Amino acid sequence: MESDVDRCGCTAPDQHLVRVGFALGGEDGCIADARQHAAAFLDQAGDDYGLMVPARAKDLTQLVVSELVTNACKYAPGPVLVELGLTAEAVEVAVWDSDPTVPAARAADPGRIGGHGLEIVKAVTAGLSVDQEAVGKRITARIALTGVSNDTPARCLA
Repeated sequence: MESDVDRCGCTAPDQHLVRVGFALGGEDGCIADARQHAAAFLDQAGDDYGLMVPARAKDLTQLVVSELVTNACKYAPGPVLVELGLTAEAVEVAVWDSDPTVPAARAADPGRIGGHGLEIVKAVTAGLSVDQEAVGKRITARIALTGVSNDTPARCLA
């Protein structure tokens, strides 16, 4: 894991305290692997850096990872790259895939089976962006740490 904590131990609210990236091949089980990586990342951030991530934020992070990786595996050939970052205010989940098509959430339809992933991600995140890359696209979601429970993450109060 890489840390962006400065020499006084403080970070700006939007600067990564810690981040990690990993690649998935798109094979069976990669979605579960991605969720496990996300849970382990947040647990390790707590163990190594004393950062308290509320349980609700952990659950939402795993949900967002699951939905974004599912879409990447379903619609794009090739590998999927995932980057997880933790700031003083949010967990950031970035998923890259090789398909340049920008996804769009469909209109709500309670009768539709499937196809609700992006709707779900938009509903539970504090921010969602899509960036087209030289090859493919990167979707980044921010899961707020505050407002999901009475717990607050460790942060520098200067």
